Amino acid sequence: MKTKIIIFFVVLLFVLSCCLIENCAASKPSIYLLQLNGIINPITSQYVVSGIENAEAEEAECLILQLDTPGGLDTSMRDIIKKMLNSTIPIIVYVSPPGGRAASAGVFITLASNIAAMAPGTNIGAAHPVVMGGEEIDEEMKAKMVNDAAAYIKTIAEKRGRNTQWAEKAVRESVSITEQEAIEIGVIEFIANDIDELIEIIDGVRVTTASETRVLKTKGLEIISVKMNYKDLFLHSLTNPNIAYILLFLGIYGILGEFSNPGSFFPGIVGGISLILAFVAFQSIPINYGGLLLIIFGIVLLVTEIYTPTFGLLTAGGVTSLILGSFMLPKATAPFLRISLGLIISMSLATAAFFIFALSKGIKIQWKKSVTGREGLLGKVGIAKTVLDPEGTIFVHGERWQASVIDEKIKEGEEVEVLEVKGLLLIVKKYIRKE
Repeated sequence: MKTKIIIFFVVLLFVLSCCLIENCAASKPSIYLLQLNGIINPITSQYVVSGIENAEAEEAECLILQLDTPGGLDTSMRDIIKKMLNSTIPIIVYVSPPGGRAASAGVFITLASNIAAMAPGTNIGAAHPVVMGGEEIDEEMKAKMVNDAAAYIKTIAEKRGRNTQWAEKAVRESVSITEQEAIEIGVIEFIANDIDELIEIIDGVRVTTASETRVLKTKGLEIISVKMNYKDLFLHSLTNPNIAYILLFLGIYGILGEFSNPGSFFPGIVGGISLILAFVAFQSIPINYGGLLLIIFGIVLLVTEIYTPTFGLLTAGGVTSLILGSFMLPKATAPFLRISLGLIISMSLATAAFFIFALSKGIKIQWKKSVTGREGLLGKVGIAKTVLDPEGTIFVHGERWQASVIDEKIKEGEEVEVLEVKGLLLIVKKYIRKE
């Protein structure tokens, strides 16, 4: 009995030890890795904010935000920065990969980090505020915007102990610097070739979060890569003005295709979905509705040209309207919210080429000789089934017709050519074959 009790306690001790080891392994800190690529908007803002919250809940050692952005919306940027400044875990911003940048809103986010690092071949700067709505503002309002942004970035830089003078110049003068210049003047702390090297470098660095001051212990920790879900990736891609522009044209083409071929359904379904997605994208991208109306008007002119040919006048007007509308469509002055010039020209020329092709085919059909009905009988060659003197019966175009000859009598079996159609009577003459 005693032996059984001893064995039971030994097994129990072994199980408890395994559970303890497993819990210790599970509680080992980790490093969260987020990747923010492209425009900063409500989708990317929510991605970063929720990523920080999850990392805090899991008591991660730190969070690395891999950044490559041309800038973005001010409200989304401020949401990210507020979360970073109040985070209970260290936030490291790493401008990467080589060739990437932290421009405009990306400068503010980089300066708000506990540790800022850049990869070789990257740059940071050009944080001058831009008008996102495209409306006209006076010089006084512009000055207020610049002063507000300058004060905001100086506050962030001062809180993180970084170069406040350069931060202000990045806003007021849109200056931009390389990673080497950034580390020399105290804008960033480290240069790293990749994430692994960055983790090695920051090991042992003392940082101050919203809750405490701690020394980072990052060597050998697991990296948990947190990526955007498919829904957010899809919505984020729609905020690209070039994609929204393409969707708009696909929607217009699809609807026109359905009207041209009622009941085909497929063009209408594709066109309807594309139009809806385009308008969803335009909710996140400031657009000029005058430009949108010009694009629609241009398509209407091109379609009208097909049904009422003006020999190029409406086509020229339609193409002009398309190009002007495309240039006017984006309201924002920010370069990353503009439609590519090459895309505008390509889509406009492709649309014009399609309608010119359709127009030319329509004109050819109008001038083409009819092959059906009474007009289709003119010039046809038939066989006299009876003697024509001057009237009789002929077989032409697969049918028997009453015919009247205009010159000499025609014998049965001879070939005749149709000259005219008078009601149900064909006027014919003797057909002479050319050698």
